[in-house]
Amino acid sequence: MNNEEKLKFIKQHIGAYPDFPKKGILFRDIFGALTNEQCCQYLKALLLHNIHEKYPNVELIVGLESRGFLFNLMLASELGIGCAAIRKKGKLPGDCLSMEYSLEYGVDIFEMQKSAVKPGQKVLIIDDLLATGGSLEAAYKLVHKAGGDVVGCLVIMEMTFLEGRKKLPQINVHSLIEY
Repeated sequence: MNNEEKLKFIKQHIGAYPDFPKKGILFRDIFGALTNEQCCQYLKALLLHNIHEKYPNVELIVGLESRGFLFNLMLASELGIGCAAIRKKGKLPGDCLSMEYSLEYGVDIFEMQKSAVKPGQKVLIIDDLLATGGSLEAAYKLVHKAGGDVVGCLVIMEMTFLEGRKKLPQINVHSLIEY
């Protein structure tokens, strides 16, 4: 099966939930696809293919809370590199850097441990979704604040109509599936 067919298969298994978490939002949920073993294999293969092709020099994969965590450890272990987490405020121990950001339905604060990224380290940020761009922008700023070099962002799904990419002109963003 080629990559286009794999993407089509995965897309067929992604859930759509109207009016969640608030009225007027159509929530695209990756969890439905992850319950299918073939989707898991295809998604892993597609993510690794994209990293090898677009980000071959990556040294650390940073996953965003919470679904980005599903992918950063798996990918980092396959690539033989480290991984780190960006979490919501108050979830990480030790000295943390923080950044406030806007969601498509509110405001939140991300944190990352100061020691997670080494100065000059080449970092790939991964998440399941690019919507308004607020969380990826905050993640980029946190990694940059820690001294890391963001080589790109990789997301499973992008809600293109929300134009989140416009907040990220300085970042090489790649999405597997666009809605």
